[in-house]
Amino acid sequence: MKTHSKESQVNSIAKPIKLGMDEASVGDDLQRYFGLTLGRDEDSDSHHYLYSAVALTVRDRLVERWRATRDRYMEQNPKRVAYLSLEFLMGRALNNAVLNLDLEAQMRAVLQQYACELEDVNAEELDAGLGNGGLGRLAACFLDSCASLQLPVTGYGIRYEYGMFHQKIKNGYQVEYPDHWLRNGNPWEIESPENARSVKFFGHTEYYLDQNGKERARWVSTNDVLAVPYDVPVPGYQNGTVNTLRLWKSEATDEFNLDEFNAGSYTDAVAAKNLAEQITMVLYPNDASENGKELRLRQQYFLSSASLQDVLHRWVKRNGNGKDFSNFSAKNCFQLNDTHPTVAIAELMRLLMDDYFLEWDDAWAITQKTMAYTNHTLLPEALEMWPVSLFKTLLPRILDIIYEINARFLIQVAQRYPGDVERQRRMSIIEEGDNPKVRMAYLAIVGSFSVNGVAALHTKLLKAGLFNDFYELWPEKFNNKTNGVTPRRWLAHCNPSLKALITDTIGNDWTSDLDHLEKLKPFAQNKEFRDRWIDVKHSCKIKLAELVKSKCDVQFNPNMLFDVQVKRIHEYKRQLLNVLHVIHLYDRITRGDTEGMQPRSVLIGGKAAPGYAMAKTIIKLINNVAAIVNKDPRCQDWLKVAFLPDYKVTSMEIICPATELSEQISTAGKEASGTGNMKFMMNGALTIGTLDGANIEILEAVGEDNFFLFGLDAEQVQEARSSYDPNLIIETDKEFARVMHLVESGHFNQFEPGVFDAVSASIRSRDDAWITAADFRSYVDAQKKVALAYQDRESWTVKSILNTASSGRFSSDRTISEYNRDIWSRDE
Repeated sequence: MKTHSKESQVNSIAKPIKLGMDEASVGDDLQRYFGLTLGRDEDSDSHHYLYSAVALTVRDRLVERWRATRDRYMEQNPKRVAYLSLEFLMGRALNNAVLNLDLEAQMRAVLQQYACELEDVNAEELDAGLGNGGLGRLAACFLDSCASLQLPVTGYGIRYEYGMFHQKIKNGYQVEYPDHWLRNGNPWEIESPENARSVKFFGHTEYYLDQNGKERARWVSTNDVLAVPYDVPVPGYQNGTVNTLRLWKSEATDEFNLDEFNAGSYTDAVAAKNLAEQITMVLYPNDASENGKELRLRQQYFLSSASLQDVLHRWVKRNGNGKDFSNFSAKNCFQLNDTHPTVAIAELMRLLMDDYFLEWDDAWAITQKTMAYTNHTLLPEALEMWPVSLFKTLLPRILDIIYEINARFLIQVAQRYPGDVERQRRMSIIEEGDNPKVRMAYLAIVGSFSVNGVAALHTKLLKAGLFNDFYELWPEKFNNKTNGVTPRRWLAHCNPSLKALITDTIGNDWTSDLDHLEKLKPFAQNKEFRDRWIDVKHSCKIKLAELVKSKCDVQFNPNMLFDVQVKRIHEYKRQLLNVLHVIHLYDRITRGDTEGMQPRSVLIGGKAAPGYAMAKTIIKLINNVAAIVNKDPRCQDWLKVAFLPDYKVTSMEIICPATELSEQISTAGKEASGTGNMKFMMNGALTIGTLDGANIEILEAVGEDNFFLFGLDAEQVQEARSSYDPNLIIETDKEFARVMHLVESGHFNQFEPGVFDAVSASIRSRDDAWITAADFRSYVDAQKKVALAYQDRESWTVKSILNTASSGRFSSDRTISEYNRDIWSRDE
């Protein structure tokens, strides 16, 4: 028998298998997985096993390209980016992979042999519970674009066992249920236990002299937790590139304490294991309690430490197991997705000094040249703060380093602004007081070479307000990167009928270069094209009406205007303003004042944080109003209202193509960017919105004639606060007064007295941070313009086409190209 060396065996194993992409090859593999791996036959009634077979068939082809991509990166040795995010809201993987591998036609043909449609198989996949809103979905879009642009970017996140929660509505209230999205396993992940990392908690710092007599520090007597990686392939669009999303699962370093178990202390024996696994058990715990705060900080450090260790280990391995970091910053960059992974700055310092024995100045130079920070919000949580006492207990060595970073930074501030003690106090990473706190956003700015906002207005407000002191000190650090969304999922996949129409008209180049949609503009004047556009939109509205009927038991009429607001429920996003307008329409209808009114179906959806009482009360109000409106025969032909429970990515894939009016009505100066506004625009919806976030750039792109603008701008909001009198506004606006009367008289809560008192009190408060009353009249007037515009269907369709045609700049490909050009590829 011929023998082979171990090396030749490994090389033989590593050679890519040329898997066929034709129908026959795909069919053979699917049959093998279905019949042999899963032990099923054609008589199986469950689509679950067929989904598993399809997923494994597709995954094989991804893995082939995945390995080739890794080999190419190793050969080219490019600068690599680690994208750290506590959320990745990926949605279903199968449909995305099939699209990006260009396998749809083959897979549909194969599935016909099983009397099954691709949609039936797709429906078996659960949404990955790795995020709860726009931040996580943006991260997913960014990874898609990085792979599609063939950039060597690895996503790092947490493999949550349970997602945020499933939302059900009972008696109008949000009720949360566990989202065990991994209950059936996940065929898209590959465990990599050989790359597990150990993460430290608790213990204390010990100082010692090394062999050269230099004082060093080490973190001792710690409770360690294993971080086990699960890798998920991220395919680029039909380009052979497959990047990686590495998700960390926490495990105990030992299964349990055998001595304690043998002594009969069963609970104590498994306590360490249970505590370790809690870290990645649930996405974003409610941090209203001290235990919740600790768990969230543990998640942030767990992600940061495991990810940095992973990158450093690979660096050392690639460089011949040496520990030369002189070129590290030229070949690596860490992008911090919001403030959550900011502890990575102190952790990188710890690893470089304590594990690799660099001096402070060398370690700090590397840190400041590799860390880049994206801020995503203008709300107080932008200044995420942790009690020093919690840090001292949980992460004592990290706190030591943060104090040292702060001390050295304040010396810089003092040198730049001699004698300005107040400025030093404002800029300190440590907020002093009876309960001192660590200002994580300040740590992010001090430790990063780049700080970016996510829309032009957002970045302007960061520089002028929230981070003004830092902008004055380091203006060169600040830059803007307006968000974008991937056109592959948010047009090509979710709206196949519109994709076909666009491709028939201008070709397929737009899927990889969205600027090509500009070519649609002349066709807005073509009657035949407009008719086809209307037909596509109508068919999408029928699908959405079916979803609303099944989930809400409300019948939407596809001939009505579809008016949609779906996003996280928060006061600044002003779902309350939306429902006040619904009440206004209801009031008009019941009084017989329907002149100029346009029949509309209003859909609102989104989840409120479990501890956010006002947001949950707003959900209750929406549902109570919907119940009254939908039962009133006078409203039958004019108004329908529904609150869609458990809003998620797969819901948006049906909602987005059907939407005609996109509600982007946040208080100006509060929304960092928004991405739903971009998805709706891309699919031909018209926006009604304030001058907030990326709305401003959408307005610039599409023009004032194709956007319904209302409300105060950010500067006017600030000016209005000093003299804001919502009660006077209500008293002098008869229609507003009638709306408030309906809310406050108990009309929508006849048998639940007082349930909406907090809502009316917030509207009437001079301290209402969202100044809802100030924008009511302007919003209602803008909605009247919407109604008038919609009644001219030809004109509305022109506006719809122009919205899609003008959406090119809102592709995440453009955003990522700018990150790569201005941040990741920037010279040291």
